[in-house]
Amino acid sequence: MKTIIIRKSEGKPRRCARLMLTALACAALAACAVPYKPAEVASPAQLTPPTPSSHDLLRLPPPMGPVTVAVYGFRDQTGQYKPSPDSSFSTSVTQGAATMLIKALKDSGWYIPVERESLQELLTERRIVRALDGSQDKNAPAIKIPALLPASIMIDGGILAYESNVKTGGLGAKFLGVGMSTEYRVDQVTIGLRSVDIRTGKVLQTVSTTKTIFSYEVQPSVYKFVNFKDLLEIEGGVTRNEPVQLCVKEAIEAAVIHLTVQGIRDGNWRLRNQADWKNPIIQSYLNQEDTYATTTPVGDAEATAASRDASTGAASDNASQTQEPNAEAKPVP
Repeated sequence: MKTIIIRKSEGKPRRCARLMLTALACAALAACAVPYKPAEVASPAQLTPPTPSSHDLLRLPPPMGPVTVAVYGFRDQTGQYKPSPDSSFSTSVTQGAATMLIKALKDSGWYIPVERESLQELLTERRIVRALDGSQDKNAPAIKIPALLPASIMIDGGILAYESNVKTGGLGAKFLGVGMSTEYRVDQVTIGLRSVDIRTGKVLQTVSTTKTIFSYEVQPSVYKFVNFKDLLEIEGGVTRNEPVQLCVKEAIEAAVIHLTVQGIRDGNWRLRNQADWKNPIIQSYLNQEDTYATTTPVGDAEATAASRDASTGAASDNASQTQEPNAEAKPVP
C-alpha cells in the first residue's frame, strides 16, 4: 500500500503576497490619477498682461492735440492655419487684431479712434433714435443726435506673415538610465501699418514690425533596473509656449509707436512741448528706424535685442545729437 503525502507549496504564499502588493500599488496609482485641481492653473479673470511695448506706449510725451483716426479693419493676411492635430480650421493668429490696434491707438494718447468697423450697426441705431423722435409726447423734448465725428487720417494694414519653425533645436543627455532632454522652437509674426491722409489719399507713414514667438520643452526621465526583475521608469515634462496673441499685441503697439515717431519727425503731428523731442523713448525708436538696415540679419533674435538695448542707451547718452522734427511740413488737422 502506497502512502501519498500532500505537501503545501511554499511558493503559493509568496505569490499571494506579490498579488496583494501589486493590487495595493495599482490602487495607489489610481488614487494619484484622481483629477485634483492642479496648483496655479485656475485663476480669476484679469486684464491682459502688458508687453514691453505697452510701457513705452503709455509713457509717450503728450501731443499738441490728438488726431482723429478711423480703422476700418486689420485683417489676417497670412493664410496660415494651425498644424494638425490642433485644428485644420483654426488660424495661427488672432482674428481680433483690429480691436488690439484701436486700443493701442487710444492708449497712446495721440489718437481719437472713431467707430468704422461696425459702422452699419452704428447707423442703424442712429436711425432708430430718429424714428423715436416723432413718437414722443408733445411736451417731451426733441431728440437731437450730434453728427458723427469725421476722421483726419485712416489707419490701415494687417498681419502680413506668420512663419513657423524659423529656428528649432534641442539637447539631451543620459547616464545609467537617468537623463534629461530639451527642445525649443521659434516662430515669427510680422505686422504692417500705414497712415493715410483722407483729404488727398496720400500715404503719410508706413511701418512693419516683427516679433518672435518662443516655445520650449524640458523632459526629465529615469529608466533603470532597481532589482533583478524590477524596472523603474519615470517620465516628466514641462512645456512653455509664448502666447501668440500677446506677441501680435506687442508688434501692433510697437508699430503704433513707430508710426507716431515718424509722424512727429515728418511734421504731420506735433508735441505739446518741443523739448520732449529728446525724450529717450522717441529717440530710441527713431534710432531703430535709422539703423535697422545696418543691423544683424533677420533671424538673429539675440543680436537684434542687443542692438535695441544699445540704441536705447545711445539715445539717452547722446540726446544732444538728436535729429530735429520737420517744421515745414503741415500737421494733420
